Amino acid sequence: MRFPPLVQLLIVSAGAFLMKGPGERMDGAVLPSVIYRFDPAKNWRDFGAMDYLRRTWAEIDLDRIVHNHRIIRQRLAPGCRTMAVVKADAYGHGDGYVSRALQRDGADWFAVSNINEAVSLRRQGVVRPVLVLGYTPPEMVGLLVEQSLSQTVYSGEYAHALSKQAAAHGLTVDCHIKIDTGMSRIGFFAQQGHAAQAAGEIAQVCALPGLSCTGAFTHFSCADEYNSDSRSFTRHQFDVFMETLGLLTQAGVEFELRHCCNSAATLAYPEYHLDMVRPGVVLYGLSPSPECADMAKLLPAMSLYTTVTMVKTLDQDAAVSYGRRYVTPRGGRRIASIAIGYADGYRRNFTNKGRVMLRGQYAPITGAVCMDQLMVDVSAIDGVQSGDVVTLIGESGGAAITLDDFAALNGTINYEECCLIGRRVPRVYMQGGREIAAVDYVIAAAGEHTGRPL
Repeated sequence: MRFPPLVQLLIVSAGAFLMKGPGERMDGAVLPSVIYRFDPAKNWRDFGAMDYLRRTWAEIDLDRIVHNHRIIRQRLAPGCRTMAVVKADAYGHGDGYVSRALQRDGADWFAVSNINEAVSLRRQGVVRPVLVLGYTPPEMVGLLVEQSLSQTVYSGEYAHALSKQAAAHGLTVDCHIKIDTGMSRIGFFAQQGHAAQAAGEIAQVCALPGLSCTGAFTHFSCADEYNSDSRSFTRHQFDVFMETLGLLTQAGVEFELRHCCNSAATLAYPEYHLDMVRPGVVLYGLSPSPECADMAKLLPAMSLYTTVTMVKTLDQDAAVSYGRRYVTPRGGRRIASIAIGYADGYRRNFTNKGRVMLRGQYAPITGAVCMDQLMVDVSAIDGVQSGDVVTLIGESGGAAITLDDFAALNGTINYEECCLIGRRVPRVYMQGGREIAAVDYVIAAAGEHTGRPL
């Protein structure tokens, strides 16, 4: 099937290379996903108002992600490196395009939650070092080595299991030692006066065959809180970390890379940067907390849009959505249905209290958010019609809705909100003020090999 020259649909299977043009690879990427590529002179919204890709989509501005990375790098001492945290599909932004943009901008390392995410980065063209922050089954040590991945080692038991597998196959895996200084999560337990015991265990681990322990790190539990008690505890965690490392130095164990600063600590505690920092949520233009909001001029990278599917004029006493939780008042209302629901990551908790933007004005949500749709009151907005673009996150006509607004309504944090934007929401990537590509996870997962242009 031949598509019009304005747009190409490329569906790439594992083992295939995504091409930018004849004979040109895109960063050596191997992408098991559906990619739409755009004519730079055109805007993808012009190709048909009700095309399925236009049902609901997230736009990811790669230039903003690069801007945020540079803001962080400017705060670092010479020689201090960045480990870009791109776990959870780059906090819902799409790990492939985000990581390659950061790699081009000089990110030194990448961090992910698990080996699946790490292999995904390799298949998508990431060649810089990658640290797996969480558990990897020891039996997968061969894949760690094959993919040149670094593994977190957080206990003697895990270290021995990993060492046994590595030595049995004649392999050596690069490791970073995780030290628990106050999170009470995974890590060698050094808090509450146990630094010496932790150092002794770590020294034994570093001597195990098949393990090359080149890094050590910890994680702050409350660096994003700026009250005196939290600041004191963060200092305590840093002191415990350094005490443990000092004892290891006395035992003849040293590490090339020491790192402890997450996003908040990178902004608020420059004296703790050491050899490397681990920016995460700040890369996506989100503040780790209100206390950190004014510490850097970050630019949010994600916008979320959907489409008006139908507009109805309802008389008084008409029930809207499940459970009749909204009933039109005297005089009736104009109600628009829009094509997003909680299966897309737009929570049911927004029932009767969230709002969207249409034509530069706010429209309140009316009734319960459904799995695939929700309804809004557009009585005060002239001319709303089927096919209109609805802004759920982003700016419209001088008004704005942010992920922080989402978090406030749901009693949570902005990190969680962006991670919850579902995989059936295509990601459209922006660079230089234009759309460069889109990824549709649903068709990719289905193994679809046909499609139609936008």
